[in-house]
Amino acid sequence: MTAPSAIVDALLATKSDGIVATDRDGLITFWNPGAIRIFGYSAEEAIGQSLDIIIPENLRARHWAGYREVMATGRSRYGEGDTLSVPAMTKFGNRISVDFTIATLHGPQQNLIGMVAVLRDVTHRFEEIRSLKRKLAESVRGHLSPFG
Repeated sequence: MTAPSAIVDALLATKSDGIVATDRDGLITFWNPGAIRIFGYSAEEAIGQSLDIIIPENLRARHWAGYREVMATGRSRYGEGDTLSVPAMTKFGNRISVDFTIATLHGPQQNLIGMVAVLRDVTHRFEEIRSLKRKLAESVRGHLSPFG
């Protein structure tokens, strides 16, 4: 199935979701306006850089192990509709929460040439859930206390 170019153009130009493509080595080859909004890097700053610019240092080893596995096998559990939620870093050093899905990219001979991810900044929702969990835990502790 081939999508009309107007649909493809609209999706790639969106500011709502970040769309980031990489080559086999994890170097950024595409960075849309949504990625600019979410991470703060211009396309010129991001393209050609390693994904390390948005991966928190403490998560890089785990990320690259998973990335190499996908490049070796062509399979990822996150390519079938499952969403991965992870911390990420902005250009300004802020830690954010993103949800994303990936798809593998194939060349003319169907060889694996990279990946594309669709990312959404869910920091606000993540912080709301964490706050609600904290309030619930405090409420439960308060009711269980013999002094409350």
